[in-house]
Parts: sequence; C-alpha cells; structure tokens
Amino acid sequence: MAWQALAEELEIPFSEHDNERLKGVSRMASLEILLSLGNNPTYSASEKEAFAALKNERYVAYISEMDASEILTGVKPTLENLREQGIRIALGSASKNAPLILERTGLLRYFDELVDGNDVAKAKPDPEVFLRGAEKMGLPPETCVVFEDSEAGCSAAKAAGMYAVGIGKAANLPSADEHLASLEAFSWKEI
Repeated sequence: MAWQALAEELEIPFSEHDNERLKGVSRMASLEILLSLGNNPTYSASEKEAFAALKNERYVAYISEMDASEILTGVKPTLENLREQGIRIALGSASKNAPLILERTGLLRYFDELVDGNDVAKAKPDPEVFLRGAEKMGLPPETCVVFEDSEAGCSAAKAAGMYAVGIGKAANLPSADEHLASLEAFSWKEI
C-alpha cells in the first residue's frame, strides 16, 4: 500500500507482480526495484533517503492502526497448533517494523525469538536473518522450517539450509520446497 502510493506520486507503473518483488526485501532494495520501473532511475542518494523515509512514515501510520482483523486466515490457528505441539517459533523479517506489527495484531506472544531488519546487516535473499534466528533458538539450520510469502525469503531459507514452505501462488515462489495456497488448511504432519 505505501509502495503503491509512492509509485503513483512518482508516476511509476506498479503492478501486483511488482509488489511481489518487494516482499521480504529491505526498504532501500525495495526502493531501488521500484525506481527501476520508472523512466527516471537517476535520483540522488538524499532523494532516495527521502523517498524511503516517506514510505516508512506512511507504513508506520498504517500499522499503528492495525489490529487482529488484519491477520491472514489460518495464521493464528497455525501458530496455536504449533505452540500446542511444543514447536518453538521465531520470526525472521526484513521489516524493522515487525515487532510493532506483531504487537498490534496480538501475535507477539506466539514467538520465542524475533530477528528483524534491526538485527541483521543483509536483507533477504541473504540467509542472515534465518541463520540468526536458528542461532538464537539454539537449533541447527537444517532442522528449521521456514514459512515464507516471498521468493526472496524462500531463497534465503534454502541458502540457510532450511526447508522452505512457500505461502501463496506457487508461480511466485519457485525456490520453495513445498507450496501452500494459504495456512488455512495447514497441517504440521504434512511437512
């Protein structure tokens, strides 16, 4: 939503496919992708910083209004099911706003560990965010399963030596080991 608004202001065509490319990627990398879609890819570093700051202001305003109604179907029951089975859960996100989102939606209590853009130097598809999560949990990477809605995230999970479950359209997540249209019908036993 915030990227779409920025694209419109800069008169850059922006499609659902373009939005998919931004998922799981750092703010500045996302901005570079967005700007590459337009006719004027030569902005100064200070202009780019201003664009990124504007996008983040809008996004923070949006997430400050979030509540449990924003949770995608199947997410909460899946987290509850994993907890009931004693499976530990970590979040690995490129977003520096991940803790706020989890707090606003009431999901923070389900996570044992959080690793976000404040904790890592490299964004997905680099595996750092997931390797740091496994380290914080005290788990070998090869024992971890990653649920991801972005190709960058699936690629990062694979690079970390983890099993990647892509959530969403399989065509958008080619590197995932397994695909689920949503978490609505998820069963841990199937993984």
